[in-house]
Amino acid sequence: MVDKGYFPVEIMPRKATIYIGLMLLAGAIILGHGLWHWTSEDETRYFSYAIIAFFASGMKVTLPTVSGTMSMNFLFVLIGIAELSRAETLAIGCVGILVQSLFHTKDRPRLVQLAFNIASMACSIEASYDIFHASFHQGRLEEPLRLLLAAAVFFVTNTLSIAIVIGLTERKQAWTIWRESYFWSFPNYLVGAAVAWIVNVAAKVVGWQTSLLLLPILFVIYRSHRLYVMRLEEEKKRAEQERTHAEEVAALHRRTIEVLALAIEAKDHTTQAHLERVEVYAIAVGQELGLDEMELEALRASALLHDIGKLAVPEYIISKPGKLTPAEFEKMKTHTVVGAEIVEQIQFPYPVAPIVRSHHEKWDGTGYPDGLSAEKIPVGARILAAVDCLDALASDRQYRRALPLDEAIQVVQSEAGKSFDPKVVAILARRYVELERLATSGKSQEKAKLSTGLKIVRGDAPAAGFESTGASSLANFHRAIAAEDPERLLADCVDRQSAFSVLHAHLGEQVPYDVLVLYRKSGELLIREDVDGEAYRLFASIEIPLGEGLSGWVAENRKSIINGNPSVEPGYLSDPAKFSALRSALAVPLEENGSLVGVLSLYRQERDGFTADDLARLLSAAPAAARALELPSTAVPSIG
Repeated sequence: MVDKGYFPVEIMPRKATIYIGLMLLAGAIILGHGLWHWTSEDETRYFSYAIIAFFASGMKVTLPTVSGTMSMNFLFVLIGIAELSRAETLAIGCVGILVQSLFHTKDRPRLVQLAFNIASMACSIEASYDIFHASFHQGRLEEPLRLLLAAAVFFVTNTLSIAIVIGLTERKQAWTIWRESYFWSFPNYLVGAAVAWIVNVAAKVVGWQTSLLLLPILFVIYRSHRLYVMRLEEEKKRAEQERTHAEEVAALHRRTIEVLALAIEAKDHTTQAHLERVEVYAIAVGQELGLDEMELEALRASALLHDIGKLAVPEYIISKPGKLTPAEFEKMKTHTVVGAEIVEQIQFPYPVAPIVRSHHEKWDGTGYPDGLSAEKIPVGARILAAVDCLDALASDRQYRRALPLDEAIQVVQSEAGKSFDPKVVAILARRYVELERLATSGKSQEKAKLSTGLKIVRGDAPAAGFESTGASSLANFHRAIAAEDPERLLADCVDRQSAFSVLHAHLGEQVPYDVLVLYRKSGELLIREDVDGEAYRLFASIEIPLGEGLSGWVAENRKSIINGNPSVEPGYLSDPAKFSALRSALAVPLEENGSLVGVLSLYRQERDGFTADDLARLLSAAPAAARALELPSTAVPSIG
């Protein structure tokens, strides 16, 4: 047995150096002592065996998993143990290992490797020779059994010594290396013991010349062994290909999930970190509840895909920074069913669709879409419902600021047994600090972002063209319900300041408010143009990007909003931790000739402080507010 895969580095571990040194010393002593006391009963027989062994050493096969070889030389070592002297057996074995190491090899072994192979062979021959000749010389075991025992000792000492040195130099488990790389060849040594016994019997009966008949036997053994090793290699390659294919399929599933999650992020910009955090929390809870591997994989996929049904929900509903109307909420609820239908098309090998469908079900049966209760809800959906709520409460949303994590978990605990599975809530309450740390520290590398905010200026109008009126349906609706003529309301106004004063007086009679802010659209921003009310300083320098906050949402979607949360306005509170006295907002878009010119927003300290009638009155004043923004900033003096 020869292995060329050890000594991989110039500086070996200290234990490996000591072991190699001791092995070299022992091998040198054994080989030197044996050759010094050379004896030979029949030199012709010895040289005949040596010549055949020389050629047999070149018949070698590559070992699986390690860069080593095994030759037919071991057979002549066993014949030598049975028929030749110790010195002759040592010579045959050590010369054979030398030929095996150097003959027809791509990578020549280093000197220390070659010396170690010879030393290992000498030690193995010494041990097996002593076992055969000394241990049972009184005939307690028959010769065939002693040969089998000698073959076993030779195999163990020779292969284990190489496995140990590989383990020491590469810092691996020697037992694992020996079991995986060498143990499979043990039957060959037993067959070799049987052949050696047949040769020994034939030599005693008809003479040692029968050894010449070993040549065809050797070739048959060599070929069968080579085919066996080749079959092992093919099976290994096939197993590796199947494992690689399985890993590729799993990776493809994972990338598919991540790409779909990216599509959700493009629809709902609040979910990018939310999805990753929900995944970390959910998997940890699932593991503690004892979910098996398939259930955990389903939960992992569902954590990333549970909101995929939002792709079918209008964006203005998803991003609305205020309460949804009953009709809007009905549309939002469809995302659970649509999400399950989308996921079913992927055909995951584990149940993802039921979790996606049921992640808004409640423990007491008041959830949607199916009204399931208690343990009728899939366990993955029960986990996801509580985890999703906890992270949503602890994250900024369009309609409110984030709660501190301690407060968020208290809200979730208050819903145990009503909205959420008490077991899931108990785990979250006990581990939420640990899981938050895990979710924060385990953030993966930044994922690719979609260019959803890109402005493309090139390109002609579509072939169908645009509406010739240029007025949106929303603007037409505003004008249809308007009770005031903006020209008559602002008839005496010659500049913005006078117009704003008229608006303050008019709206103060029509709609109660604590703060009024008139925003003017400037590029991609809403700039504060006019402020009225006691808390005007909070809005003195506010600038809102289109699409952000409450007023930014109104501007981007050209839809009114009633009783939204003022605290989500960017820049309204310089410190998000401060308490906001304003609790509700009413905002309408301002349009002139089909183009957005600004937003008119009213704020009150009372929660839900505005009514539908207030919205109608504000809409009636919207054309006048839009007209006011078009007036010059100061009056132009008349001439003449």
